[in-house]
Amino acid sequence: MKNLEPKGVWSSFYSLTQIPRPSGKRKEIADFLVNYGKSLGLETLQDEIGNVLIRKPASAGMENHPGVILQSHMDMVPQKNSDRVFDFEKDPIEAYIEDNGEWVTANGTTLGADNGIGVATAMAILADKNAVHPPLEALFTIDEETGMYGANDLKAGWLKGKYLLNLDSETEGELYVGCAGGVDAEATFTYQPVETEEGDIALKVELKGCKGGHSGCDIHLQRANAIKLLFRFLKDAVANYEARLACVEGGNMRNAIPREASAIITIPEESYQDLQDLVDRYEDLWLREYDGIETDLTFKASEVECPKQEMPEDVQDFLIHAITICPHGVYRMIPEMPDIVETSNNLAIIKTEEGKVSVICLTRSNVESRKEELASIIQSAFAIAGADVEFSGAYPGWKPNFKSSLLETMKKTYEQEFGNSPRIVTIHAGLECGIIGANYPNMEMISFGPTIEHPHSPDERVNIATVQKFYHYVQAAMKAL
Repeated sequence: MKNLEPKGVWSSFYSLTQIPRPSGKRKEIADFLVNYGKSLGLETLQDEIGNVLIRKPASAGMENHPGVILQSHMDMVPQKNSDRVFDFEKDPIEAYIEDNGEWVTANGTTLGADNGIGVATAMAILADKNAVHPPLEALFTIDEETGMYGANDLKAGWLKGKYLLNLDSETEGELYVGCAGGVDAEATFTYQPVETEEGDIALKVELKGCKGGHSGCDIHLQRANAIKLLFRFLKDAVANYEARLACVEGGNMRNAIPREASAIITIPEESYQDLQDLVDRYEDLWLREYDGIETDLTFKASEVECPKQEMPEDVQDFLIHAITICPHGVYRMIPEMPDIVETSNNLAIIKTEEGKVSVICLTRSNVESRKEELASIIQSAFAIAGADVEFSGAYPGWKPNFKSSLLETMKKTYEQEFGNSPRIVTIHAGLECGIIGANYPNMEMISFGPTIEHPHSPDERVNIATVQKFYHYVQAAMKAL
């Protein structure tokens, strides 16, 4: 991989794959970037929460031009296949070139091209003594994937540049000028566990192999939500087979569509075969319903040690009903851009602790009032079931500015370099531009990147040819600016 072109980008990206950097584990990657900037003899700063800023003086003759900021986030989403033994806090990513030579991917885990390619591109530009550019800043933010905390806490006045190039988009040939805002909802059911019925046995039901994906970029692709499917089964098992719910787990990232979910249920011993048959029927049903989409889906049940306690029947029933009616997926498309999602919800995580079940959703919209509307619906779905609902991590959308001088320059540069026009689009995923813009209202911003498929899933891969094109475009854009 280090021999791919441009070597400066791929060598830097390889270095990033060797540094564990899931969201929240920020010290090692931040220290690496600080040391990198200092090794180049460049002004290198780090703020109180961990964001890193490296400044590079302008090329000769460009000292008086408005400054440019290359911005990317240093963390990655940790997702792996269930059969993969891997510790994201310790193990390096095993990246490799696919057999066709067109893509770089990883061995059973997320690759971290989101947003590692953006970070590596900025690193390569900083090291390139032949790059032509105005005063340059490279901003590396922390923990974008779990709440955009780096951008949220970025202090006003730290950045000097007029133009911000966000290197965190995932389709080459598209310039992003707007994005959705979002808010997290956490619903909590608290209860006093009850004794398991004497003579019952326990089964662990496990749903695996769903594609998952980015809850912004992939939410419209009709992929299965493992949590929603599991609860569809649980509702049937409880209503018709005397099953009781002891615990349930599913999903692990608020911005990733849940790929796996499991539950431990108790049943009368004489119902064992009936439950196994029900599991088989649901697996067959889902494979038919998601034919051509979820080809690797599996749903299995295995007998496990019977827990001593389980959920009270009323809490179990309220939880099942709430999950059943909680919306997941696309809520509304943009009327003026009918192929772009406006509003959606990702029913992302469910986890059981002692006497408590928590459900986490991420609601997105390009329209603030629609985001509030859908968040209110989710709140009602859980509140009527007796759960406490709290909202957190709200972040604004990024409103397009189609009259931006930066947009005009980027369009012209793309046309001159590649002979065709880029698409001007908004994205349903969250970008840090809207948050940064709140502190820097006069800054002009645009987002673009190489082609990355299936981010936030173990199928993540980045197209090699588009990385080279992307790097060339960054260089040309800085020169044009």
